Amino acid sequence: MAHLLHTSFIPSSPSLRRAPVPHRKTTSPLVVRAKIREIFMPALSSTMTEGKIVSWTKSEGDKLSKGDSVVVVESDKADMDVETFYDGYLAAIVVEEGAVAAVGSPIAFLAETEDEIPQAKSKASSSASAPAPSPAPAPAPAPPVESQSEKVAAPVAAAVPAPVVMSSHPASEGGKRIVASPYAKKLAKDLKVELGRIVGTGPMGRIVAKDVEAFAAAAPPAPGKSAVPAGVELGSVVPFTTMQSAVSRNMVESLAVPTFRVGYTITTDALDALYKKIKSKGVTMTALLAKATALALVKHPVINSSCRDGNSFTYNSSINVAVAVATDGGLITPVLQNADKVDVYSLSRKWKELVDKARAKQLQPHEYNTGTFTLSNLGMFGVDRFDAILPPGTGAIMAVGASQPTVVATKDGRIGMKNQMQVNLTADHRVIYGADLASFLQTLSQIIEDPKDLTF
Repeated sequence: MAHLLHTSFIPSSPSLRRAPVPHRKTTSPLVVRAKIREIFMPALSSTMTEGKIVSWTKSEGDKLSKGDSVVVVESDKADMDVETFYDGYLAAIVVEEGAVAAVGSPIAFLAETEDEIPQAKSKASSSASAPAPSPAPAPAPAPPVESQSEKVAAPVAAAVPAPVVMSSHPASEGGKRIVASPYAKKLAKDLKVELGRIVGTGPMGRIVAKDVEAFAAAAPPAPGKSAVPAGVELGSVVPFTTMQSAVSRNMVESLAVPTFRVGYTITTDALDALYKKIKSKGVTMTALLAKATALALVKHPVINSSCRDGNSFTYNSSINVAVAVATDGGLITPVLQNADKVDVYSLSRKWKELVDKARAKQLQPHEYNTGTFTLSNLGMFGVDRFDAILPPGTGAIMAVGASQPTVVATKDGRIGMKNQMQVNLTADHRVIYGADLASFLQTLSQIIEDPKDLTF
């Protein structure tokens, strides 16, 4: 009747109800999903768009544990060791040493088990042969398949500092690999020195830059060679390094800022005398200049300000003095943070540490991108004056020339001899005006000519 009435027939009596038919259990093979993870190029700074593989510290097939250093990446400012977040096997390397990859692109594949290495290699091959995708909206997620790929993200260093660490390496892995610092490798290449012939003095036998320099100095010069700097091939076209590209971008960006320049002559007799007195305690002239500048900035906060959007400016809460340092093939500005509050002895120790790290390309992002005012000193080369280009995002930069004996007229009308240096300030004219710079330079001159406050 139910099918005639088009209704469901529900018996009222339990005895009339049909017993439920048990469902048959169907057996199906258990699908184990393999986890093959992509290791992709991390963003190690806020300005990094691509990175260069300096060296792989692990080889294909090596077993990895969480926290192991896998690869050394050259960012736009430094070389950094990058670690893995997962246990597994380094199945396939997609980007070889010396090659460049965009941030976010895969550079290797990690297999969870040894049995999955062939599958990861196959995936790496297909990834390498696939054409580069054109910019388009992200496709809808694909249905689950037998092999599941997961990306291992190395976050931006400024946001999460965990992925980038400095780690010491064993001297070798069963004699298969020579371990050297990234800067030592670059130096050896430039000096045409074979790393295998050098005995390392670093941690656990690691070859460091001074080992390469010592070996190159002891080696006899090749006969019949012209006096051309090492690593320079005349007539060749050389592409920018990652750091040179970053410097180029910053310099072009600085052209959009309306700047002006003001020069000032400062007598340095008292500063020179103080330096000679405390030099034996490890104090550097750079630290003294940075300290004097910071104390002057305390009294003139507008010189320490910055304008980023063209509509407003910020009085920076900290006085972080960045100092330009020339490196092999580039320029970087390590930062002496809170220079107004740190004593000159601690500043000197910190400065030496920063310079060593800068030349070894091991600075962390916060050690070079947090400057609020910049110093550029060419006085040690005998340069008496020059103008510096304003770094983007800062209000002013000061170029410091050499301190030189100068014939001057004394207050009583006589002729005398004093040591003097020329400083030239370049400033953002949207925020800082001529009177601001003049007042700041007067204060700086007073501090340097009577430097009693620099050692407190």
